[in-house]
Amino acid sequence: MCADLEDTPEATHLTEADLKAGFGHVLASPADSGTLEMIVRRPRVNQRETLDEGRFTTEEGLAGDSWRTRRGYSLPDGSPDPDAQLTLTNARFADLIAGGRDRWPLAGDQLYVDLDLSESNLPPGTRLRIGGATIEVTALPHTGCSKYRQRFGLEALKFTATPEGRSRHLRGIYARVVEPGTARVGDTIRKVD
Repeated sequence: MCADLEDTPEATHLTEADLKAGFGHVLASPADSGTLEMIVRRPRVNQRETLDEGRFTTEEGLAGDSWRTRRGYSLPDGSPDPDAQLTLTNARFADLIAGGRDRWPLAGDQLYVDLDLSESNLPPGTRLRIGGATIEVTALPHTGCSKYRQRFGLEALKFTATPEGRSRHLRGIYARVVEPGTARVGDTIRKVD
């Protein structure tokens, strides 16, 4: 289903106290093996497609996504940085700040996973297997922006920027595809030795 972000229902933004109260559930995310909860393709700016299945390639990241044409990290020659092909975010934190699964895609990430994304659990270079694809966590920082603040509130943005929020990568992480393949919602996402 493709949706314009302007059509997404509004939600009440959480207070710092609300975020802290719901944070225990986020901390209980599995460390070694979790679940791919949602795949979101961004065909154009401010558009989202929720997919049941995604094809991942070393050239495109998520096939059909607009990663290659988006402004963001780029190489010295101006081409898109493959270290920013994919963004993963913790599904439990997305659910906490979004107030419902229908608002998760507003975050702008492609893979919503029930997995501990913290620096100590998934340092850069960690490989993850999702369905038939393998991706690698990169060192690029993933931080919130004005759109994130507008959609989820100032307190949510500030929460991701605290020392704990940064070390736990509450705003998410970047990854690149190292082995192409297909993944489906419900697939296991696990660390590869």
